[in-house]
Amino acid sequence: MRFPKTFSALALLIGLTQVAGAQTCTPKVPASSLIEAPKWQMSINPTLPPQQFVDDKGELQGLNVELAREIAKRICVEPVFLRMDFPPMIPALRSGRFDTINTGLFWTEERSKMLYLVPYAQQAISIYTDPSSSLKLEKFEDLAGRVVGVESATYTERKAREFSAAMEAKGLKPIELRTFATVTATSAALRAGQLEAALNINETANSLEQKGIAKIWVRDIAGTDITFAFRDKLLAQAFADALTAARADGTYDKLFDKFGMTKLKATTFAIRGDGPTN
Repeated sequence: MRFPKTFSALALLIGLTQVAGAQTCTPKVPASSLIEAPKWQMSINPTLPPQQFVDDKGELQGLNVELAREIAKRICVEPVFLRMDFPPMIPALRSGRFDTINTGLFWTEERSKMLYLVPYAQQAISIYTDPSSSLKLEKFEDLAGRVVGVESATYTERKAREFSAAMEAKGLKPIELRTFATVTATSAALRAGQLEAALNINETANSLEQKGIAKIWVRDIAGTDITFAFRDKLLAQAFADALTAARADGTYDKLFDKFGMTKLKATTFAIRGDGPTN
């Protein structure tokens, strides 16, 4: 009879300890700022190493994953990652399906009026080919008339179409853009000879080159800030404040150095733009 009593006492002690532990951590945002407090639900498209990806065990990895977990500890919420393709993320966030877009969303004036955007890093675009390709590229205009792959509904696709239109206005042939859902699908098409070149963010292109499945020809095109996007202003501000604290104590730098991502020069972080106007 002693064992059950001992076990019950131990269980009670553990329960009290857990309650006490929970009480020492006060959320930095009101429950009304989250869809399902204390969970902080984020959409993520884990197809862009080293920013966000799935390892051989099927586990989420990357800068955005570790950064979100670090911020979650600091604002005392539970990080929950919802895997999904990128195209439906913005309308889904605006309709209240989750709290945050965690994909490295490029900052644009248009997006800053729809969502609360907090810049946290910088990215630019690279042009690459299959390593066996005989094609040589020195500038974006060298893609005129070429069949080029890009992930759909991304900043990279948007800029590629803008550049292509500008090239056509100069009398050059437009780029024949083919869109894909993931970088994996783009790489497969490139390897199969269905594409002559492809576009993606610097860090993802670097990762492909390190694996021997791409050769980068041009880097650092159209560099801009990337952001975490929020539906709630108080949550966005809490994220920005926690990110500032992480920069001050060195955690931000350590994570960025670990994954080889490009840091912002700012030492403080904030919402950039007015946010939703309706």
